[in-house]
Amino acid sequence: MTQLEIMGANAKKAARVLMNAGAKKDEALKAIAKALRENSQAIIAANDIDIENGKKAGLTASLLDRLKLDEGRISGMADGVEQVAAQPDPIGRVIEGRTLKNGLQIEKITVPMGVIGIIYEARPNVTSDAAALCLKAGSAVILRGGKEAINSNKAVMSVMRDAVESVGLPRDCVALVEDTSRQSATELMQLSDYLDVLIPRGGAGLIKSVVENAKVPVIETGVGNCHVYVDASADIDMAAKIIFNAKTQRPSVCNAIETVLVHKDIAEKALPAIKAELDKKNVELRGCERTRGILGDCVVPATENDYAVEFLDYILAVKVVDSIDDALDHLAKYSTGHSESIITSDYAAANKFTSGVDSAAVYVNASTRFTDGGEFGLGAEIGISTQKLHARGPMGLNELTSMKFIIRGNGQVR
Repeated sequence: MTQLEIMGANAKKAARVLMNAGAKKDEALKAIAKALRENSQAIIAANDIDIENGKKAGLTASLLDRLKLDEGRISGMADGVEQVAAQPDPIGRVIEGRTLKNGLQIEKITVPMGVIGIIYEARPNVTSDAAALCLKAGSAVILRGGKEAINSNKAVMSVMRDAVESVGLPRDCVALVEDTSRQSATELMQLSDYLDVLIPRGGAGLIKSVVENAKVPVIETGVGNCHVYVDASADIDMAAKIIFNAKTQRPSVCNAIETVLVHKDIAEKALPAIKAELDKKNVELRGCERTRGILGDCVVPATENDYAVEFLDYILAVKVVDSIDDALDHLAKYSTGHSESIITSDYAAANKFTSGVDSAAVYVNASTRFTDGGEFGLGAEIGISTQKLHARGPMGLNELTSMKFIIRGNGQVR
């Protein structure tokens, strides 16, 4: 057996214990949170190595920010684990029940998925978030992070495995693939004898690779080519503030916007106000000819690719559109199905937008930055699902479960 097959076999054994772990799961999570705080200095020391390597490799400031851990962020990771522990157990919940004419009593209940594989990129906080969610949902998890965060991930995982074992659960409930080669990623994608589901969390390239190569069922998450459409009736000051927040509050995350569409009837007034806000963070604008006609040569001419790409940086594509239908056509072509927002005072336009946009989260007069399990009141999430099968939108504990039917009879035969 390969190292990954051994890891998969161990995870499968651990998953059988977790199926009926009950309150032990919360004990493990509380132990993990305590251990993260107590070992923060060792984790930061490992993270410092990753940061230094990242600088040498030429990572952008936004990527380095995603990679960085400090006392505050580690405390936040521990808080997140405790919040997961505080949530109701998602396992054994009765979804529906009924009695058939023949007397059979049928219940549909939630059950663990089994073994979950997660492939993700340069955010070491995902290591604790993902492990905590899967553990609470009764599933073992095999994590495979990127090479940029390998030292941080190893340090966090070591702390978590010790904590899980300290309460009497198998340490293989949570595991990390320490080989960051492409070969290990491909092998994990094809570990169908051991993994029940695979979740990629990262950029478009990673998700495309997983979808194309996996032999394990995949739940797509994360790619966020998100938009704000400024309608003809929009409050311009509101629009400018929402766009500023949606682009600059944290540009390296999937719910940050990448394109603004502005109705032609309001563009002359709205675009300068929007630019004035974005100038506070020196956001580079890439716009269509009509946008450049209003704002001038400070706007870089937009290419076709600029409307399709996830910048994850202080860069924003801008386009003037003729109508809400024109905006909807643009979204149908370029949106990744994550989050879109309309700024409008027109009730009919708002309804047309919310019914006409096929994305996981559709906003009226609000920032796309709210697309998050915690912000939605769902607790921590594994990612934002942009597909339609099994789960869509923030994937919290309930979305990390499967189901089974339990049928009780008293001798019925068919």
